[in-house]
Amino acid sequence: MFTIGDFARHGRVSVRMLRHYDATGLLRPAHVDPSSGYRYYTAAQLARLNRIIALKDLGFTLQQVHEIVEEKVGAEELRGMLRLRRAELETAMAVAGARLVQVEARLRAIESEGHMPTNDVVVKSVPAVRVAELTATAESFGPENISPVIQPLYHQLFRELDSAGVAPSGPGVAYYEDAPEGGGKVSVHAAVQVSAPVQDGAFRVLDLPALDQAATIVHRGSMDNVLATVQTLARWIEANGYRSTAYPREVSLECPEDRDDWVTELQVPVTRA
Repeated sequence: MFTIGDFARHGRVSVRMLRHYDATGLLRPAHVDPSSGYRYYTAAQLARLNRIIALKDLGFTLQQVHEIVEEKVGAEELRGMLRLRRAELETAMAVAGARLVQVEARLRAIESEGHMPTNDVVVKSVPAVRVAELTATAESFGPENISPVIQPLYHQLFRELDSAGVAPSGPGVAYYEDAPEGGGKVSVHAAVQVSAPVQDGAFRVLDLPALDQAATIVHRGSMDNVLATVQTLARWIEANGYRSTAYPREVSLECPEDRDDWVTELQVPVTRA
């Protein structure tokens, strides 16, 4: 048997925690000396301790841990429960991480108000281009809704093009429209330029119409941080007597592995106000 100190060291927990688990009935000592009150544990009890710690670290309450452990859940069933709980926590962390990115983007937009140069804005015509595309629907035009939709679309599009033996002939062009079902939803088009003629496959091939006038600006960095650039362009459009007539197009000029090194041209169709 181990003293409580030795057992704590072997289990990588504190003596105080073991005393708490004893008091709550989660993990009783194998033996308590009647005269000294010293607690003693066996090596076999490490298995129960491991279950308790794993369940607690995955967010279960002590009451839930007690119920699970007392039901003597088998190792395989317990692994399944832990995998499910881990997946839930990973999803929550991903959502929280994406929300944090957008909070930081808003902060950068606030900090850059009046400081970002607008002399890089160019009004130009954009020629028609032939593209292959995949389309899906996002709940809104907010970055937290667009990113989870457009990134998988592009991954799938390039897989389909590769399977069809079609090589892109130019940059990616993401564009957006109000979704037919309304309710603020947005049709997300993940497209890339291709050479004619190309037959439709799992993807759609179409000629993206020319833009007579587009206010354009180059954004450098991840599209998660595009907000400040977008709003700089919006201020320029208003200040120079234009109004936008559609969602912006996003032309991927450079897409290295490090997203912070991306270069993207934003093209907003405009007309005189």
